[in-house]
Amino acid sequence: MTGIIIWTIAVLSGLGLLLSLLLFFVAKKFKVEEDPRIDEIEKVMPGANCGGCGFAGCRAFADAAVKAPNLDNNYCPVGGNEVMKKVAAILGYEIKEKAPQVAVVRCDGSCSHRPRTNVYDGMQSCKVKAALYSGDTGCPFGCLGCGDCVSACRFGALSMDPETGLPVVDESKCTACGACVKACPKGVIELRNKGPRGMRVYVSCVNKDKGGVARKACTVACIGCGKCAKVCEKEAISVQDNLAYIDFTKCRLCKKCVAECPTGAIHAVNFPVLPKKEVTNE
Repeated sequence: MTGIIIWTIAVLSGLGLLLSLLLFFVAKKFKVEEDPRIDEIEKVMPGANCGGCGFAGCRAFADAAVKAPNLDNNYCPVGGNEVMKKVAAILGYEIKEKAPQVAVVRCDGSCSHRPRTNVYDGMQSCKVKAALYSGDTGCPFGCLGCGDCVSACRFGALSMDPETGLPVVDESKCTACGACVKACPKGVIELRNKGPRGMRVYVSCVNKDKGGVARKACTVACIGCGKCAKVCEKEAISVQDNLAYIDFTKCRLCKKCVAECPTGAIHAVNFPVLPKKEVTNE
């Protein structure tokens, strides 16, 4: 009996050793050599793994960058130009610096501007809500207010304003990863250039209904009148499908369109407040 046990142990040990050697030789034969630069690039990446670059994570981005002939189609929004300079140095490439961007909520349909027409008591998800019906108000294009964008942001840059029912972007935390843009089923959030000293001008509306219908649903909606486009000397404003849009690559921040808009749909943010001139009676 003892001999049988010893022989069994010996056979199993020999079989285990044989399989181990077999696996070793197979692994050596089919081993895929990985470019060491992938590890170098991954080390300089921010490690957010947010997917803002279009890849599953920082390592996937590093792998793609190594295989690409240049970095024209590879950019890490979280790390920005500083990280991309390091990546370019590792690969021996040159890069063109990109203007920093920030998420912009293109809807000003607060409770006071866009009265509710019904009450939604289902699952608090914009995606679910959008699949069921057009929303709680007469505007079928505006923010649904459930905060999917807030949940999608991994940097704590978004929060819901309890008074307006709209998302608010904290520019100091926003990395322009684009997660909130993808999460919004209405396409209300857009990535735009931050602009010099954070100054931006944009149309805070995405309603494509005709002017009268849009204005009835929201008092600050764009009515597609085209007055803003007429006063823009840089041709930065176009009007399509009853909606004005400002091309931030052409806009020179003159704010003429802001003054011309009859509904206040065009917003100018982070501009310095000029002191009022004192009136003196002589």
